[in-house]
Amino acid sequence: MSKRLRSSDVCADCNGPDPSWASVNRGTFICDECCSVHRSLGRHISQVRHLKHTAWPPTLLQMVETLYNNGANSIWEHSLLDPASIMSGRRKANPQDKVHPNKAEFIRAKYQMLAFVHRLPCREDDSVTAKDLSKQLHSSVRTGNLETCLRLLSLGAQANFFHPEKGSTPLHVASKAGQILQAELLAVYGADPGTQDSSGKTPVDYARQGGHHELAERLIEIQYELTDRLAFYLCGRKPDHKSGQHFLIPQRADSSLDLSELAKAAKKKLQSLSNHLFEELAMDVYDEVDRRETDAVWLATQNHSTLVTETTVVPFLPVNPEYSSTRNQGRQKLARFNAHEFATLVIDILSDAKRRQQGSPLSRSKDNVELILRTVSTQHSTESQDNDQPDYDSVASDEDTDVETRASKANRQKSLDSDLSDGPVTVQEFMEVKSALVASEAKRQQLMKASRLEKQNSTPESDYDNTACDPEPDDTGSTRKGRQRSMLWQGDGLLPDTAEPHSVPSPTLPSTEDVIRKTEQITKNIQELLRAAQENKHDSYIPCSERIHVAVTEMAALFPKKPKSDTVRTSLRLLTSSAYRLQSECRKALPGDSSLPTDVQLVTQQVIQCAYDIAKAAKQLVTITTKENSS
Repeated sequence: MSKRLRSSDVCADCNGPDPSWASVNRGTFICDECCSVHRSLGRHISQVRHLKHTAWPPTLLQMVETLYNNGANSIWEHSLLDPASIMSGRRKANPQDKVHPNKAEFIRAKYQMLAFVHRLPCREDDSVTAKDLSKQLHSSVRTGNLETCLRLLSLGAQANFFHPEKGSTPLHVASKAGQILQAELLAVYGADPGTQDSSGKTPVDYARQGGHHELAERLIEIQYELTDRLAFYLCGRKPDHKSGQHFLIPQRADSSLDLSELAKAAKKKLQSLSNHLFEELAMDVYDEVDRRETDAVWLATQNHSTLVTETTVVPFLPVNPEYSSTRNQGRQKLARFNAHEFATLVIDILSDAKRRQQGSPLSRSKDNVELILRTVSTQHSTESQDNDQPDYDSVASDEDTDVETRASKANRQKSLDSDLSDGPVTVQEFMEVKSALVASEAKRQQLMKASRLEKQNSTPESDYDNTACDPEPDDTGSTRKGRQRSMLWQGDGLLPDTAEPHSVPSPTLPSTEDVIRKTEQITKNIQELLRAAQENKHDSYIPCSERIHVAVTEMAALFPKKPKSDTVRTSLRLLTSSAYRLQSECRKALPGDSSLPTDVQLVTQQVIQCAYDIAKAAKQLVTITTKENSS
């Protein structure tokens, strides 16, 4: 379900027309520019959803609409309504203000600092105040006045408060009264539908007892919201809770392959986590899924100039000050997982969540979470950190870090240079390979078998693949790998190959205008691909990916073969390798061997991730050239 916007709707933060996003936990509608700031604050501050291009549970959308129409925004701007605030110079942002710093500073003050929320008189014991507010919330949810409950929550009332005299939580009261919108609001603020009252009953029990069947079904959906969202991310479907199916675990195409002892030990380590730590990990992965899905919607709905000129993409999860620095760093590193690695992690979490919920004993599963974590960790320890856009926010580590030695820096540079040794495949070469594969079924089967074997051994398909290290020396394997690279990567590359180790680095960069023009062409083609994904036009994937590859090739050709800047080389490597992977993923969407069924939804998610990586790399190159050419 999506919302049909009215012409009278305006952005809650700047009064701009036609807001297309909603902040669910704030009960407001916001415009694109203000939404970019909301996203940078994190889901613990603002949970944003697109009003048209995101699937909404009907009652959740109704809850947000009710709050917006009834003036919930006045809760967050209470003191600005006072004429004295105008005299003091404090004012609301307007549509003509710049996003940075004007709108950004206002939005942070409004939602992060709660600078304009009505404050209660100071009392010596803050816990007493919170308890009183929670008791008021407990009583208020039996009515339909959402704004009153949101105001209490904004002041510190607890959605999971257990009333000592009543022996129940606010969600029990709302469920007994059949207040489905109140239940939605409480759930957004963390109310647990599985909590039992003093009689051992849950909110679901009270909803069924009162004949509120729609509410009871919705509460069950809320209870399994985390695992449902993870399953939907991978396969586009959710479990049928009405039939008693509460978990849906997609299967990988390579799940039948035997994995290493390290992979088996890794799965056992995941299963050995305490329930508390496992729940934290699952919540972090849920937030990362939300970030990736919102990024995909963002790329599909923004115009080209915005994508390349504004800092609107959220490259990793923002810092949550309530979490430890170690957890924040771990959350941010989730963004470094490629589509296959992240899908594997999600599947492992779904499997273990089902096991824990059902109380099943530990299984001897062969999935490889820790193998992926170790591979990604090793890989990224060799990447250059000299980047205008850091991979992570500045978060202090809980442990002292060792100072990097000069030798390790030299090894890192050597590894980086070797990773940049080959150039991207040309369109002609790709078409030749494609024709050869179609003409020879036996050769196609052989390549697919080799590809599965390479995935099992974690060996790269090319020098651009995201892998941690080279495989063990093997005459047969190295010969086969050499043939594949010579077939796919022959000819002059856009980046230097290993045959030119002594070429002089070139400091010359293309003009900013040329880079922006090529980036706009890339993003235009990416938007066409994302629209095809939204409309399930899978036969359009390959033509779109070919156009993207041509645009990427033309953009990479603007840069010298041996860029002097490590940052430029790293961005070019991400750009070209992502374009190659995009073509590979798009080919998987075509009907293939019946013995290897294709999960189109999983392929689509991988395609979206590759497209995002291309857009991110292009934007980095725009930023770099703009900075260098202006200095």
